[in-house]
Amino acid sequence: MKFTIPFTFFIALYFSAFAQTVTISGRVTDDHNKAIPFASIYIKNTTKGTSANSEGEYGLQLKPGTYDVQYKAVGYQQLSRKIELAKSQTVDIILQTETYQLNEVVVKAGGEDPAYAIIRNAIKKRKNHLNEVDAYTCEVYIKGLQKLLAAPKKFLGFDVQKATREMGLDSNRRGIVYLSESESKYSFMRPDKVHEELISSKVSGSNQAFSYNRASDIQVNFYENTQRWDGLSLRPLVSPIADNAMFYYNYKYIGATTENGETVNKIKVTPKRSYDACFQGYIYILEDSWRIYGLDFFITKKQNINFVDTLKVSEQFFPVNKQAWMPSSVKFEFTGGLLSFKIGGYFISVYKDYDLNPKFNKKDFSEVMLVTKESNKKDSAYWANERPVPLTDEEKTDYTKKAILAKKRESKPYLDSLDKVNNKFSAVDLMYKNYRHVNRYAHEYYNLDAILPSIRYNTVQGFNLNYGASFSKQIDSTTNKYLLVGARAGYGFSNKKLTGAVYAAVPAGSYNLAINAGSEIVDINNRTPVSPLVNTFYSLFERQNYLKLYQKQYLSLSAGKRITGGWMASGYVEWADRKSLSNASNYSFFNPGNRDYTSNNPFTPAYDSPLFADNQSFKVAVRTTYDFSDKYETYPTGRRYLSSKYPTIGLTYTKGIKNVLGSDVDYDLLTADISKSNINAGPFGQTSFFIGAGKFLNNNRVFFPDYKQFSGSQVLFTGTGINNFLLLNYYTYSTFTKYIEGHVEQNFSGFILNKIPLIRKLKLQEILDINYLSTPELKNYTELGVGVQYLGFRLMYGKSFNSGSNTNSAIRIGFSF
Repeated sequence: MKFTIPFTFFIALYFSAFAQTVTISGRVTDDHNKAIPFASIYIKNTTKGTSANSEGEYGLQLKPGTYDVQYKAVGYQQLSRKIELAKSQTVDIILQTETYQLNEVVVKAGGEDPAYAIIRNAIKKRKNHLNEVDAYTCEVYIKGLQKLLAAPKKFLGFDVQKATREMGLDSNRRGIVYLSESESKYSFMRPDKVHEELISSKVSGSNQAFSYNRASDIQVNFYENTQRWDGLSLRPLVSPIADNAMFYYNYKYIGATTENGETVNKIKVTPKRSYDACFQGYIYILEDSWRIYGLDFFITKKQNINFVDTLKVSEQFFPVNKQAWMPSSVKFEFTGGLLSFKIGGYFISVYKDYDLNPKFNKKDFSEVMLVTKESNKKDSAYWANERPVPLTDEEKTDYTKKAILAKKRESKPYLDSLDKVNNKFSAVDLMYKNYRHVNRYAHEYYNLDAILPSIRYNTVQGFNLNYGASFSKQIDSTTNKYLLVGARAGYGFSNKKLTGAVYAAVPAGSYNLAINAGSEIVDINNRTPVSPLVNTFYSLFERQNYLKLYQKQYLSLSAGKRITGGWMASGYVEWADRKSLSNASNYSFFNPGNRDYTSNNPFTPAYDSPLFADNQSFKVAVRTTYDFSDKYETYPTGRRYLSSKYPTIGLTYTKGIKNVLGSDVDYDLLTADISKSNINAGPFGQTSFFIGAGKFLNNNRVFFPDYKQFSGSQVLFTGTGINNFLLLNYYTYSTFTKYIEGHVEQNFSGFILNKIPLIRKLKLQEILDINYLSTPELKNYTELGVGVQYLGFRLMYGKSFNSGSNTNSAIRIGFSF
């Protein structure tokens, strides 16, 4: 047999050789042999490059050939090295500290520093540089690392030593607590359209999780007037080249140097007032084009940032073409601490392969984020080949050690052993805390309420027990859907009434279904503005019974789904047998001022009379909302729709139907509302509002539980929702005719108090509330509230403006978590 080699083999061999890649790697140090962390390494006249790691080590894969490799880092002289690559080789680089010359610029005594002229030119060019690229795509690699730097052995009874050992930290409770990498394809179209596709994801210590590193989250653009870093800073941070930057910053000219034929000016920026929401550090501006060449900023606790004490941000740019420069890398470094815990870490993003002329249409950006289930399945060989920033020895060890722990944690024996320890039942513990029995492997969860917190007091039932238990199970791991069933049982020790109810929530395709049935004693205000716990306190200690109740036996069904995009719809049907109740207990611990309890009828407080006749009700309600958004994120578990920058409008129609299952009601109520939370108000914080109006189109037969009711407040402790009133009576201004209400809240986010020494350290947010209600019975009721907020706690002073008993003022405390 004659053996011949096909011609196609030579073709394949040729292309295989042509496609072969080699690696240039090494270490970037200064002239004292100290590593330069996160130095940038790029091929001249291309957008291919990488970044060194935190120990100065780098690696870059290229095809064989000759390359002009540029090494640069903020504060160091750029170095270019022509390298012929025929095979992989090691190239160590030493960067010299950059020397910036004053270029014969003379600063006269009392004269303006030359930095101001440069900054003025940069401000003039700001909008040009902001808008010079209409659209682009690029590839982004992001690495995130968070370390525990110090921690106590125990904290508030919690065994920190044991927990950190199980996390893979060392015996001193130090080490990496989060390490992840991701690669994304990022697309942008002006003004604000973004699409990101997660190509690969790796999280140390988990084989199932997806990295939450996102290119859109680490994007910064100092050509914007402000940087809004929600969660980190309550206030928008002012860019040093913002239109109004001269009001906020001082500038000092450090000098100039030349790189790639361009003159680079180094300017030191500092806040005029140390507690303004401003950056400190250095900005590098190119002569003539007046664009940002690089920056190295930081902010501290003086800027009232949350979670961390110091945050550093560094960004470097490179020319993608003659007209446009784009970020080559962005790095965030942070340190912080709370009590005895100290943390530190960084996030770095490296950009490559820019395309400034992509073909897009607006529909391409309805999907903002795409995460496929395959993105976290890439093996170690893939990452060794694709990772642009080499791992440090510590990071390699962390991946290896936590991969073993992850495999162990996912095994049934381990999960069962963990459940065995955590599922220990104690009747004593159940008295004051909830019990949760978990089967992690089967994704089943059993819950029992704590007994003592389930005991309440009101004048209708006396001391009463309202105890609950529930069971939930994951029924679809792909979409993360759960089945939930539960039951509540209650007993009033004074009125001798036994109550109980069952409920279930079941996902069914795109619908969320719920069923509730039973007999319960409930608030006559269906908004439940006063909690049973708060009413218990006021009744027993102040002898003030604000809560008014009635009994209903009922069966209800509800369903909801997303129609499309930002359009939601839900429906509800309920049959109920409703009975008025009277007080059955006169007990209290104390009786300040010899008060008498009021009756259970808010309209006849001096004597008990039925608030409404016993009746049966059959009602149907439908509601639809639309927020003008078609944007969503796609995950392996399904879509998550994003809220719009526009307000949400809602429409609700409720009909009480007579003679169905003995129903006595006959009414039609139509309501409409428009609302929006956390509207960006620039340096003045955030604005939220809610406006609602409605009318009973037919009120032939309406009972008090069917009235349109409002979230009032008559006690010190109140809710914090946008459509809550500060001083309104809980019940007496409900209506069966028509109404209009409005609520506006301005959160100044520290704009005022941050300017006051000592107080600024409290990180308080100033709150201004205006509430309005008008009904035929209550005309032009208005409230003005001022106060402060810290985290989820709020202290407010409110004053109402109306007439007679509706004119009031009081302090309110709200909290939400």
